[in-house]
Amino acid sequence: MRGADDQPGSMFSYISPEARVPSDHPLRAIRHITDRALARLSPRFDTLYIRFGRPSIPPERLLRALLLQAIYSVRSERQLMEQLDYNILFRWFVGLGMDDPVWSATTFTKNRDRLLAGDIAQAFFEAVLIHADTERLLSDEHFTVDGTLLEAWASHKSFRPRQDDPPPTAGGGNPTVDFRGQRRTNETHQSRTDPDARLYKKARGREARLGYLGHVLMEHRSGLIVNTTVTPADGHGERDAALVMIETVPGRHRMTVAADKGYDTRDFVAGLRAMTVTPHIAQHTTGRRSALDARTTRHAGYAVSQRKRKLVEQGFGWMKTIGGLKKLRHRGGPLVTWNFTFTAAAYNIVRLRRLLPVTA
Repeated sequence: MRGADDQPGSMFSYISPEARVPSDHPLRAIRHITDRALARLSPRFDTLYIRFGRPSIPPERLLRALLLQAIYSVRSERQLMEQLDYNILFRWFVGLGMDDPVWSATTFTKNRDRLLAGDIAQAFFEAVLIHADTERLLSDEHFTVDGTLLEAWASHKSFRPRQDDPPPTAGGGNPTVDFRGQRRTNETHQSRTDPDARLYKKARGREARLGYLGHVLMEHRSGLIVNTTVTPADGHGERDAALVMIETVPGRHRMTVAADKGYDTRDFVAGLRAMTVTPHIAQHTTGRRSALDARTTRHAGYAVSQRKRKLVEQGFGWMKTIGGLKKLRHRGGPLVTWNFTFTAAAYNIVRLRRLLPVTA
């Protein structure tokens, strides 16, 4: 018997969002990891808000919503608010009831800026690492450093001479500009859209782009990112940032650090050895002599580090294709750094879901 296509409008529902989410849904484990990290941040949240006035968006809900944006590749915060309005799964994860109103995109953005001022992204990143450390998933001896180019939300047409000059007017809102024959460098030119972005070429044969350099320090036991930083895009940023991140590792014990051929320079290797760090860097022997010799490369641990260091590309791949960092949505160094660190924390949470035992 064919059922009737009746569409009655129900006024009440007796099924909660919690009951609609399957018990084995991946977001349940992610919600558990996230809530443990947010519980550690509760005292820090108290310092960001005054104790009178109109209540704002709870910071826990704000961070859960931003986490959904990274995990589900939501393009904008306006689209995120639209999803929260009708997506029961999103409502359950954030902590909204079926009848709770959804915030406007402008209100959500203004509340997010408060977390930026409080450096909550770094605190949330560290809280997730504490969870991994308590589960004995982190090592303090073997690491990998690497960097990637983050393309800025700015066009080549915005990269104009630093002195005041009128912008091109021919062509309306998208004028035609011919750069042929012009020498454009970061010393003489600057983006009018994102002044912190710099023109940079990641490798030979590739086009130069406006962007930042994002750097990570990954440990080898479970492939989790343990430190992040963002620097202006230049030829020395990757190696300088690597030394700074390695210095933050607690203790003065012997460590190994793996990296690709771009780090195979005498200055960088000498800097590592001065910090009691064994450089397990891929040798760059094309047209020159490597800074490493057989005294380092002959050991079995060197080959292991070369295999493990490739895990860092999984992190970069997830952060760019899923986390939305292939083309930045924000402008300015502080906001880009905040977003990069928070996306790295989201990647760690997704990876922790697979590493931790399944709980009923």
